[in-house]
Amino acid sequence: MDTIATAYLAATGRSALAFVAFVVVGVVLVGALIWAVRLGIRVRGREPAPPQPHEQPQMPASGPVRETHRARVPNEMPQSADGERLTPHELRPTGSRDGDDQSRPRWDRGSSGSFGSGGPGVR
Repeated sequence: MDTIATAYLAATGRSALAFVAFVVVGVVLVGALIWAVRLGIRVRGREPAPPQPHEQPQMPASGPVRETHRARVPNEMPQSADGERLTPHELRPTGSRDGDDQSRPRWDRGSSGSFGSGGPGVR
């Protein structure tokens, strides 16, 4: 019987120590969270205020800016007079230019568009 009582006493002693450890860890965590919140409040207080309504961006007097669409065509590779290879500084600055035909290609009724196999479709 003596061993059973000793086992119970050892179990209760360990559980009491574990309980105290959990309470100490919990108090430390709560203290760390409170400190972090107070630090965040101090940092937020040092930041500039959000802009006032009169400081917000305004639409230009000419109205909203729209996007533009341009048809671009690639520049042809220039040939050198003596047949030597051209170096980068001898080439044009851009790889494309505005095309002569600026009309946009339209969807052809009867073609599959972007779906399907691209076959002739049904007319």
